[in-house]
Amino acid sequence: MSLIYRITRLGLLIIFKIFFRLEVIGSENVSEKGGVIVVTNHVSYLDPLVIGCAIKKRQPRFMARSGLFKKPLVGTFVKTFAFPVDRDNPQPSTIKETVKQLKNGEIVVMFPEGGRSRDGSLRDAKRGTGMIAAMSKAAIVPAFIEGTDKALPAGAKCIRLSKVRVYFGEPIEIKGTETGKDFQERIGSDVMEAIRDLKNKMSLRGGRNDRRSNL
Repeated sequence: MSLIYRITRLGLLIIFKIFFRLEVIGSENVSEKGGVIVVTNHVSYLDPLVIGCAIKKRQPRFMARSGLFKKPLVGTFVKTFAFPVDRDNPQPSTIKETVKQLKNGEIVVMFPEGGRSRDGSLRDAKRGTGMIAAMSKAAIVPAFIEGTDKALPAGAKCIRLSKVRVYFGEPIEIKGTETGKDFQERIGSDVMEAIRDLKNKMSLRGGRNDRRSNL
């Protein structure tokens, strides 16, 4: 991690622990080395900050919609840990750069649905997720974020205090040499199914019986 990222993460971690009682489950599923794609649901602008705090010992790169980079203050901040992507029409150069980073052993966070879900329901994955996974063969770690939709729901102008939890699932390995469209779509479907399973487990168990990480 860079020094700036360490300082920023520590400050955010303190805030999330104190005010939102941040709890992370299954952080050991995120490998400390090698190319990794972390895929998670997206319901709030807080999600990138929360998932960044939940990932220990590594500095992830985020795929963020290109519009954010054009905003004066937000854009400057986003550039430090993310790279732009047109979620409706991802450019080949973006796909190639992401695959390159993963093959070089980086960790990349993706929101496979392409944008925030305003009602919290899980939608289908955009094709880019499966494409990048198929081309890079990087391990995929599904995650589910709970509580950020209450803390800062879509359209809200102020933050509310609400418990936030992150649940990391077991890695999904991409095997074989297949990279075609059907294969990419299957990966996207499997990814969303894994996130859906984590959501169900979070709901049924309340996270109380799972192993927690020491942040």
